Amino acid sequence: MLAGRLVKLIEKNSEQLARELSEKVWNSPRCSDLRKVPADELQARTREIYQNLNNWLMDLTEAEVEQRYTELGARRAAQGVAYSHFLWAITATREHMTAFVQREGFSDTPMQLQGELELMHILAQFFDRALYFTAMGYERERTRIGTNLRRRRDDHQKVHA
Repeated sequence: MLAGRLVKLIEKNSEQLARELSEKVWNSPRCSDLRKVPADELQARTREIYQNLNNWLMDLTEAEVEQRYTELGARRAAQGVAYSHFLWAITATREHMTAFVQREGFSDTPMQLQGELELMHILAQFFDRALYFTAMGYERERTRIGTNLRRRRDDHQKVHA
């Protein structure tokens, strides 16, 4: 299956892809809020998605993807990263991976093109779910933070009333 070979090629080139993506994200004004995240954490997260792509796409259940990405969304919210910047970084990851697949896909035959299209479809599904679950985690964390701030404010007003 060509899609599997392309995934292995992505994993094999994970360090280079992670480095290129990190540079792109760090230099984008659309992702500038990600500077609130420790650089080593961002680098590790970027490497993780490329190095373990086969697991993300083929082996993990939707529940596992949900857990990982809601946690990531909550973490970015707690770090004070604007969701639009976080969303752009995820979108940049998808675009970077898609460009690599298109560049390296070797679609010389209809069968190879079918494999490349299959991988593009699987990637799109994965990233759509990742975006949804990060939004869920982000929203929950922002709600929790807002609730805690209101409680503190209300408690403070009661003490000084």
